[in-house]
Amino acid sequence: MSKGKILFVDDEENILQSMRLNLRKRYLVATALGPMEGIQAIQEKGPFEVVVSDYKMPEMNGIEFLTRVKETHPDTVRIMLTGQADLDASIKAVNDGAVFRFLTKPCPLETLTPALDAGLEQYRLITAERDLLRGTLRGSVRVLTDVLSLVNPEAFGRSERIQRLMTGVAKKRGLPNIWKYELAGMLSQLGCVSVTEEVLRKVYTGQPLSQEEKQIYGMHPSVAASLISNIPRLEDVADMILHQIDTFDAAPSVPEGARMLKLITDYDELTQAGGVKHEVMAELKRRTGYYDPSILESFEYVVFQEEGYLPRSLGLKELKMGMILAADVKTKTGKLLMVEGAEITEATLSRLRTFESSFGVQQPIHVKVPLPK
Repeated sequence: MSKGKILFVDDEENILQSMRLNLRKRYLVATALGPMEGIQAIQEKGPFEVVVSDYKMPEMNGIEFLTRVKETHPDTVRIMLTGQADLDASIKAVNDGAVFRFLTKPCPLETLTPALDAGLEQYRLITAERDLLRGTLRGSVRVLTDVLSLVNPEAFGRSERIQRLMTGVAKKRGLPNIWKYELAGMLSQLGCVSVTEEVLRKVYTGQPLSQEEKQIYGMHPSVAASLISNIPRLEDVADMILHQIDTFDAAPSVPEGARMLKLITDYDELTQAGGVKHEVMAELKRRTGYYDPSILESFEYVVFQEEGYLPRSLGLKELKMGMILAADVKTKTGKLLMVEGAEITEATLSRLRTFESSFGVQQPIHVKVPLPK
């Protein structure tokens, strides 16, 4: 078995030196002088299996420091070592879940090493369970997606497109547990195994559905959610999929992932029916009340990210330097002022304002707005 990787954090260098000297043969020991150096060590050298912190330190105490560790590295086992015989501190540390063990100084090696060994074993149990669950989830999802790809390749292809966009939007919005949104996208079309090929073909080509066909197709989210809800830890994913056809105004409290799926699925339907990217986005924006506005903003960024710009139709007063014309600009009498592809500069803005006051300029003006780097 490999040596355990342990970080000791204390504001007394002589204590850290003692830890390095006495424990280096048994563990992979790293030390940090104070909590700020501890945070830096975790960022640069982590993750650590066990972190041992003193209680009384400048800038933040041991409970505050280990709580930070818990937030950034929840698998790391946390031990507090202190000379403060403070019962309240120990109770708070345990109740907050910040520590696995609470030891008092001076702590002899015959007391410290069993605690470290127990911490390392706890870490291995946590990570082994997580890896087992991850493997089980991966296997279950693989079976379901394989079934979908065999029964309906078109639905499977659609789920892959939705998955990519779901992942992109989740990252753009800084959401935790991105894997849930990725799985929701990948499994969103699973219920289509219960829909006939004829109905799906109509949906994917933008053809109108009969009332009966609408009812059949409208059941696919509940079919998928029912299948997925039987898999442990996928309850949130099942809930996203169940509500994927709900509009924002009708159901504003549904999970964020469901609101993302609604928007992304509609976008996929329109583009697969032959819609051009910027025209599809314009159509989605016209559907008042259908989508969460903040998600629509994030989604638009993701859609145009590869191209490096967002299409906009603006009034003359809204133009800014650095924008690129997406269409010719003419006066109201039809005189050409600027051609498509030209960059808006201070000089061109001044020229357009002059023509606006003299002859009038056709508006809105279609431009490409560069995305922030």
